[in-house]
Amino acid sequence: MEPTREQAYQRRIAELEAENAELQALVAELRNQIVRQSEQIARLAEQVAKLSKNSSNSSKPPSSDIVKPSKPAPSKKTKRKIGGQPGHAKHERPPFSREEIDEVARQYWRAGIRHVVALRGDPPEDTDRYAPHAGGYAYASDLVAGLKRVADFEISVAAFPEVHPQAASAEADLDNLKRKIDAGASRAITQFFFDADLFLRFLDRARSAGVTVPIVPGILPVTNFARVVQFSALCGPRVPGWMADLFEGLDDRPETRRLVAATVAAEQCRALYANGVNDFHFYTLNRAELTYAICHVLGVRAKAEPTGQELESAR
Repeated sequence: MEPTREQAYQRRIAELEAENAELQALVAELRNQIVRQSEQIARLAEQVAKLSKNSSNSSKPPSSDIVKPSKPAPSKKTKRKIGGQPGHAKHERPPFSREEIDEVARQYWRAGIRHVVALRGDPPEDTDRYAPHAGGYAYASDLVAGLKRVADFEISVAAFPEVHPQAASAEADLDNLKRKIDAGASRAITQFFFDADLFLRFLDRARSAGVTVPIVPGILPVTNFARVVQFSALCGPRVPGWMADLFEGLDDRPETRRLVAATVAAEQCRALYANGVNDFHFYTLNRAELTYAICHVLGVRAKAEPTGQELESAR
C-alpha cells in the first residue's frame, strides 16, 4: 500500500529535520574552529605586540635589528605587467612612445576604467639604473600629466616611507612626490613597510612639506619570509628582527605561516588605525584569500546581497 499524502509529508519532515540537525552540528563545529583560530590569533597578536615593543625600546642602533638576505639578491628584476580590473588599472611607464601610452589610456577610459595607478616602472633587465625612454614619458610626473590630458582619470602614485632607493635624499624624494601631485595625482600609495611608526613619521614629514592628498599605507602580508627579505634588499624597506623570530621554523608549515602573516598584517593595520589611518592598500601577490582573512579579522565584511523581499520593498 502506498503511503498517504500525510504520511509522505511526515516522512519528508523527518528527513528535513535530520538534515537540519546535521547542518546545525556542522555550524557548531565551524563556530568552534573560528573560536580556536581567534584564540590563536589573539595569542600571536600579543606576541607580535611584545616583540615589536621590545624592538622599539631596544638600546641597540636601528641597523642591528634589520634582517638582511643570507645570500646576494638576484640582479635580474621581475618585469611588471600593465593590468587592471573594472574601474582600476595599474599603469607603469613601459618602453612605449607617448602616443602608444595615450592610446592605451583612451582604451581604458572607453572600457569604463576611471582609476589608474601610475608608476614610472623598473629599469631594463640588463641594468640597475633607470634611463628615460627617448620618445616616451620620462618620469611618473610626466605620465600623470599625460594621462590627465587624455581624460579626467583619478590617479594614484607611489610614495616611499623609507625613501626611494635611487633618490638623492629624503627631501628630494618628497619633492618628487609633490611633482606627481602637482601634475594631477589625487592619491599616493606607499611602498610596503613593517614599522607603523615609520609610516606615521613619513606622513608628518609629507604634511609639513605641503602634501595634502590622501597617503594610503601599503600593507604586504608575508607568507614567504626569505623571499620578502631578498625583495626588500632590492627596493629598500627594512625587515625588523622580530619578524624573523616569528617566522623561524615555519618553512614546512604553510598554514601556520599564513596565520602568522594575517596576524602581523592585522596588528599593523590596527596600530595605524589607532593613529587616524582609515584606508589601506594590500599587496595581495595573487593571494586574495589571505587579504580577505585579514579584512575579516579587522571587522570588514562584504555587503550582503539584497533578498528578493528587500528588492521588492525598495520598489
